[in-house]
Amino acid sequence: MDQLRTGEFLQRTENVLIFGRPGSGKTLLLSALGEQLVRQGHPVCFAPCAMLVQQLLLAKRELRLPQLIAKLGRFKALIIDDLGYVQQSREEMEVLFTLLSERYERTSVLVNCNLPFSKWEQIFKDPMTTAAAIDRLVHHSVIMEFNVSSYRLDQAKANQQAQSLAKPSDSTS
Repeated sequence: MDQLRTGEFLQRTENVLIFGRPGSGKTLLLSALGEQLVRQGHPVCFAPCAMLVQQLLLAKRELRLPQLIAKLGRFKALIIDDLGYVQQSREEMEVLFTLLSERYERTSVLVNCNLPFSKWEQIFKDPMTTAAAIDRLVHHSVIMEFNVSSYRLDQAKANQQAQSLAKPSDSTS
């Protein structure tokens, strides 16, 4: 974790890949890391995957995809939040793959995903494209897996338990 906080991975153009169940803190960690990197003077872009893909798709339709990719290339760190929740069409998958390919060995990509690599075909649709995307991302990367329960679920259970303890009993005398 200290290796990430220092930002040294950006000089080596390493990627950061975080996997885990919903509510395990993946987005929180990437947000905090992004904030730390900004404080150190590194240009960082944080984008939910669904919104990023829509921006890329619109740029492609308007024949501005190279310009948008170049603009995103100015960020030393591109944080892509919730990759696994996006079920792209083939065209959407192609623009995302193009972005990842263009950033390969040039700048760092930080991704969180709820799906293991074995299920990334759901994202990229095609076995060859899936393999190529994974290959580029893991080549120079730090991979973290969060095997913890959902903090949201744990908090909801605790709140429910606290509420049930606080209610007066309905017994009559």
